[in-house]
Amino acid sequence: MKHFTYQDGLTKMKFMSKFDFLPIKKTPWLFIVLILFFIVACDATEKRIKPNIILIFIDDMGYGDLSSFGNLAAKTPNVDKLAAEGIRFDQFYVNSPICSPSRVAISTGTYPQRWNITSYLAYRKVNAERGLANWLDPAAPMLARDLKKAGYVTGHFGKWHMGGQRDVAEAPAITDYGFDESLTNFEGMGAKLLPLTMDETGKVGRIWEDAEILGGPVTWMQRSEITSGFINAAIDFIGKAQDKNKPFYINIWPDDVHSPYWPSFKEYELTKESSKKDLYHAVLEEMDLQFGKLFDFINNNESLRENTLIIFCSDNGPELGAGTAGDLKGYKTHLYEGGIRSSLIVWGPAFIDENVKGKRNNTSVFSAMDLKPSLLSFVGAKAADKAISDGEDVLETVLGKSDLSRQSPIYYSRPPDRKNYYGFKNLPDLAMREGPWKLLCDYNGGRPELYNIVEDESEHKNLAEFQPERVKSMTGKVVNWYHSMPILKPDSLSTLNNKE
Repeated sequence: MKHFTYQDGLTKMKFMSKFDFLPIKKTPWLFIVLILFFIVACDATEKRIKPNIILIFIDDMGYGDLSSFGNLAAKTPNVDKLAAEGIRFDQFYVNSPICSPSRVAISTGTYPQRWNITSYLAYRKVNAERGLANWLDPAAPMLARDLKKAGYVTGHFGKWHMGGQRDVAEAPAITDYGFDESLTNFEGMGAKLLPLTMDETGKVGRIWEDAEILGGPVTWMQRSEITSGFINAAIDFIGKAQDKNKPFYINIWPDDVHSPYWPSFKEYELTKESSKKDLYHAVLEEMDLQFGKLFDFINNNESLRENTLIIFCSDNGPELGAGTAGDLKGYKTHLYEGGIRSSLIVWGPAFIDENVKGKRNNTSVFSAMDLKPSLLSFVGAKAADKAISDGEDVLETVLGKSDLSRQSPIYYSRPPDRKNYYGFKNLPDLAMREGPWKLLCDYNGGRPELYNIVEDESEHKNLAEFQPERVKSMTGKVVNWYHSMPILKPDSLSTLNNKE
């Protein structure tokens, strides 16, 4: 007797090929009923087939901070287990070396320069001085909105920093960008968790109290535990999605490894005078511990384990003296590899090719803005009509079925307020990655630096003088790209989200 198997990631059902377990000839009506039941069941199953997506975006974690990416000074066993069961990518890039524009790129699949967000969003006056919008245009092509139109429930839990911070209290709500629910920190509108602090003496304090003007309700938690608050909210959201038989898309964007660092001082035998690096490693380990709860929750639920894709990476390079970029040159705000390369982990037992689980992909080059078209392809959804897109569909690579790279170069402009930073003087203004080559230069194409990143990922050997034709070609491309972006000058901002 032959059997057919129907599988949707949640259930498996076997049916006998000829239904010869029933006296069909004697009871044709029962056969009809069974067929109708099968059709209805398949239809109901089809509605549950879309996979869930969790996007974890860590704030200021360096490329080499995870144990699974070479860190010997801190232990991150929960994230390492994710890596051991998934894929690690060595040449994955974010699209800015600083917070706000990096978040815009991964959310929209576009260069952040298109939205006049090229550095961190701050006070209204400071934004204007640097030529920045005060918030991301709600009409931007958000991944969350496209997924919501495709039947997903969507939630954002953690740092936002794309509008609503400091004195910018009239920014759009996070839910205006395609999210059904949100819980953020001091850099976003709406319900939020704000940090309490406790030093080694037991003294309790508060930071970023002014964020209460950005809306509520507000819950205060110890900064060392605040990621657990976002994770608990996410788990609750997942439960509600399951009750509704809805696929979910969730952002979990913690900020505990962003300064100031407030670990559990007594547990780690630290004081406020401990080294910056020791404090950083403590908060990194605590964050990993808190993520263990989320990963266990997903792993221990078969329907979630077999139908969920987790993407884990960082928004930019590390702060000087805190995290590490391994052997890479540069830090947060720099266009060198240490500022823009991110440790990407992709996990999904039902979706990742079995032959690559636990391995590292050290050849495929793609970026955060490529995730949007790739994830839409993954779930069979479409971007909004006529939506701007700079990302490319690299789904086969993300799932370990290919080692292809994106086809177009990746372009960068530095944060306008970071020409000199962390002791680096006269930093390059522009950069691009094309194939194995990395070029950096000034806005006018001057002072070019050229590196073969495949052979020299630490950017030690400037080959510009030996490759004049390549330099000419690449500088022309990156300068033309920069001028094609609708970046506003400071005196143009009077009409853009600006209330002086």
